[in-house]
Amino acid sequence: MKHKKGLMMNMKQAVKFLAILIMLGAGTAGCSPFGKTSPDSRASMIQSVNPDPGATNDLEEKDLKLAKKVKKDIAALDEIYDVAVIAGKKEVLVAYKVKHLKRFGMKRIEKEINKKLEKNYPDEDFIVSSDYKIFIEAVELRERMKDPSFPDKKAEEQLQRIISLKKELT
Repeated sequence: MKHKKGLMMNMKQAVKFLAILIMLGAGTAGCSPFGKTSPDSRASMIQSVNPDPGATNDLEEKDLKLAKKVKKDIAALDEIYDVAVIAGKKEVLVAYKVKHLKRFGMKRIEKEINKKLEKNYPDEDFIVSSDYKIFIEAVELRERMKDPSFPDKKAEEQLQRIISLKKELT
């Protein structure tokens, strides 16, 4: 009888140990939303990272100037605290973050941004988003674009992927 009781105690301890191990493993394995993200994009979730504006063809000076002007215009709005701008061949992606207590007026803010962009840059096609995922993707693309070995064609493809992601969300 003692042998069975000792065996039962060992089984209970083994089950408890396995349960704890499984919980610890589930808490750390594969659950991180920061799998392949850059340090800047991870930081962008909790603070302003103020990414440099860019163009998929950084050698094209007018695209870079446009991106810088757009960033300056949007960042000037009181409700906005972070802006990422990437100018592509046909479209300009503008991803922004709204101050926490100003988020109640998201529709109004987006209308204001669209109106400002249409007024100041009537010949440009803008894709505007306040979605965090789009913002993070834009920051990551901008980081990759800083690498001289990252081709302009690949940057444009990535920008188009982000734009299609934005269109899926709406």
